[in-house]
Amino acid sequence: MATAVETLEKLERRMTITLPLADVKAEVEKRLKIRARTAKAPGFRPGKVPMKMVAQQYGYQVETEVLNDKVGRAFNDAANENNLRVAGFPRIEPKTGAGEDVVSFDATFEVYPEVKIGDLASVDVEKTTCEVTDAEIDKTVDILRKQRVHYHTKGEQSAHGDGGAPVAANGDRVTVDFVGKIDGVEFPGGKSEDFPFVLGEGRMLPEFEAAVVGLKVGESKTFPLSFPEDYHGKDVAGKTAEFTITVKNIEWAHMPEVDADFAKSLGVADGDLAKMREDIKQNLEREVSNRTKSKTKDSVMDGLIKVTELDVPKALVEQDVDRLVEMTRQDMAQRGMNVNDMPFPRELFNAQAERRVRLGLILAELVKANKLEATPEQVKAQVEDFAQSYEDPQQVVKYYFSDRRRLAEVEALVLEENVVNYVLGKAKVAEKAVAFDELMGNNAQA
Repeated sequence: MATAVETLEKLERRMTITLPLADVKAEVEKRLKIRARTAKAPGFRPGKVPMKMVAQQYGYQVETEVLNDKVGRAFNDAANENNLRVAGFPRIEPKTGAGEDVVSFDATFEVYPEVKIGDLASVDVEKTTCEVTDAEIDKTVDILRKQRVHYHTKGEQSAHGDGGAPVAANGDRVTVDFVGKIDGVEFPGGKSEDFPFVLGEGRMLPEFEAAVVGLKVGESKTFPLSFPEDYHGKDVAGKTAEFTITVKNIEWAHMPEVDADFAKSLGVADGDLAKMREDIKQNLEREVSNRTKSKTKDSVMDGLIKVTELDVPKALVEQDVDRLVEMTRQDMAQRGMNVNDMPFPRELFNAQAERRVRLGLILAELVKANKLEATPEQVKAQVEDFAQSYEDPQQVVKYYFSDRRRLAEVEALVLEENVVNYVLGKAKVAEKAVAFDELMGNNAQA
């Protein structure tokens, strides 16, 4: 039996669940008798252990199971009778002073909030656009060429030439020995032999690279190098060292020509350069489309949050924090990091979890009110779009449709897109053209 539901604060509710002690004891005895059929104890055959010993061994565990089952059933029945949409799980606590013939518990819980979505016509949305031009295709071709670069000893004749004078210059790969000292003493990490790096890529500090430029194989140079205050090596940060470098080898970079062989290396079977550029353009447009949609979606979600009133259930936020912590832990473990003793402060995830829960409630209300569910046709089209960037599209389609969980992820994406399109049709939309490099971020760099 459950008492009337008591409102504590905003979404928080409480009810008292009372169970007849006789019913609890009867169920405990029933389950103990079942357990006794297979119970084992020294000196007794299985199933022949005295009930008193069975009760001593399993009584507490069975009683806990019975109370959990009965309280859970009573809570669910009361929630259904009162038309309560319970958010998360109730907190069950024993209640004293209920009487000798009964056992009572307080169930404290939260309910789902009322979601009041304001006038979508007042929402300001920034729709991101970006154009893929020949310049972006050219830049991508250059990146692909650099990814296929190979090196020749500078100054020695090869099938591609000699690379010019055998002097280190930007773009060359040099191999050096170096040793660094601070106040005349070598320091950890300041010495290496046969160390290769490409001049101009910024892998080394600027003073180090500048010292190498202009040297020939066998030449050495000693120079001062000041480490930045925020240098990752704390022992040398902010200090000045004296380095001596010796050049062991200089190689110049030869990038493949943009010809039929190059196109074939990118998967264009007949080596057609026009086809190669069209493939690159389609891939870039697909990536640009994904990124512009993502930015537009973020703007839509920000707008929805601003015009919607609701209280966020703390229980749902806590559950999402748990998910985010576990996802972060797994991601870091997959990267080879030891996460066993690593702390994951929950407060770091609170804001993200609160936003995710808030948006989930808003989207659910919009979908329900406007029938924006993902249709089978939309899901199929989305999967086929994913598959286009793979060598065997049909295998990718099969991969998604063979697992209900994978398909559910696609359905969630389609549902979000339906919501975004719905809001775009109602809101005040302003297009914002973004440069390709800005949109792609570091990925646009060679």
